[in-house]
Amino acid sequence: MPESYVKRILDARIYDVARETQLDEAPLISARISNDVLIKREDLQPVFSFKIRGAYNKLRLLSDEEKSRGVIAASAGNHAQGLALSAKALGVKAIIVMPKTTPAIKVDAVRRRGAKVVLHGDAYDDAAAHANKLVEEQGLTYIHPFDDPDVIAGQGTVAMEILRQHPGKIDAIYIPVGGGGLCAGMAAYIKYVRPDIKVYAVEPEDAACLKLAMDKGRRATLSEVGIFADGVAVAQIGKETYRVLKNTVDGVITANADEMCAAIKDIFEDTRSIAEPAGALSLAGLKKHVAEQGWENKTVIAIASGANTNFDRLRYISERTEIGEKREAMLTVTLPEKAGAFRKLSKAIGRRGITEFNYRYGSHEQAHVLVGVQVADDEGRHELVAELREKGYEVCDMTDNEVAKLHVRHMVGGHAPQVENERLFSFEFPERPGAMDNFLSKTASRWNISLFHYRNHGAAYGRVLVGMQVPKDDNKDLLKLLDSLDYRYKEETDSEAYRYFLS
Repeated sequence: MPESYVKRILDARIYDVARETQLDEAPLISARISNDVLIKREDLQPVFSFKIRGAYNKLRLLSDEEKSRGVIAASAGNHAQGLALSAKALGVKAIIVMPKTTPAIKVDAVRRRGAKVVLHGDAYDDAAAHANKLVEEQGLTYIHPFDDPDVIAGQGTVAMEILRQHPGKIDAIYIPVGGGGLCAGMAAYIKYVRPDIKVYAVEPEDAACLKLAMDKGRRATLSEVGIFADGVAVAQIGKETYRVLKNTVDGVITANADEMCAAIKDIFEDTRSIAEPAGALSLAGLKKHVAEQGWENKTVIAIASGANTNFDRLRYISERTEIGEKREAMLTVTLPEKAGAFRKLSKAIGRRGITEFNYRYGSHEQAHVLVGVQVADDEGRHELVAELREKGYEVCDMTDNEVAKLHVRHMVGGHAPQVENERLFSFEFPERPGAMDNFLSKTASRWNISLFHYRNHGAAYGRVLVGMQVPKDDNKDLLKLLDSLDYRYKEETDSEAYRYFLS
């Protein structure tokens, strides 16, 4: 089967708009993980993403009649920009349907490249449904972002370039997966030309649609999809891409948000380029897999697949980087509420750097502090916890606690023992006018809001922590109402972060 794609890839004349990107050595990360790491710089494309390759290849192969009618796509990201620029180069009318929640920087970029933008709905599925409606009404040709043989072939040219640029030893190539277009094209080419090279697909832990399909032996749909790495936030792997991938990849690796943030920093330190989360995904998977396998002196390649991120997301990424690199421990330490306790704790931590210290006076005999401490790695974190416990401290490791990392570390409040029947929930609100008011109008009029924390991270969705006083008799009504809002939510009342600092 891979051979059917090799000719398509070799015939993909994409360089009228796309460029052959460099394959850079990454000396800093190579030295740290004791392997030779190379990074394929797709962030250097004219639209700062590999998506230009597949979009242009598909467009140039349309008939003259299809081109005259125009093309359309639903996209909130890199495919939209790639298609817009490709259409402009070929003189084809292009319409891009984008969710209303799409950041202005991406909407403006698509318009600047000559496409007409139609804003519709709050999510990708709404935009896609509207795009299909316009196809029927106006006779446009729909350009799929990944599940199309010509798009897949265009993306596969990345592999062709890598093997030409580095004809020597390559042990493994790590490729990010959303819908699977890039990975399918690259894997098909690599396994035909160099079957000795291992090919690993990398997905976010909370959007692992290929892993789900591999585990089940068939395509399936994720019930929920995380949106931190929005460029690969896909609920179901493509039909054609799965047909290719199930026979060509050697494994699927998943990475979490913290690991992606750490990989963004790695790419920056070696290239001075700022990757988007999806753009750093393959390097995050590479690092994780190499460590798990105990590899040394291997030649491994990651794809910096895109650099379209909002500037205001960098604050959040920076905050999570040290945890993702296992270089920061976040601990809750219980202290006696008396003078000198803080200084004693500082001495117990020793010469390790304290990155943050969160405390508010309470009415209890004991105080809980949330403290961030610099450590060398996971082993160093466990050693620190053990040392503090040996010195008599009650310690709770919060390094993997999302409520602590997203909310508590930024809050100035404290315990509220006088608040009865409080339940705590985390939400994802779409970043659009009226989303918060919609929530408050349907909840605050019935139940008292006892805690509220929101912080913008420059993403399509805002992360919100809400406490509500809900009598036990109202519990069923509350859950029914929250389900009707159609905002993703999770109850956090049992979270250790809540128990130590907020309840």
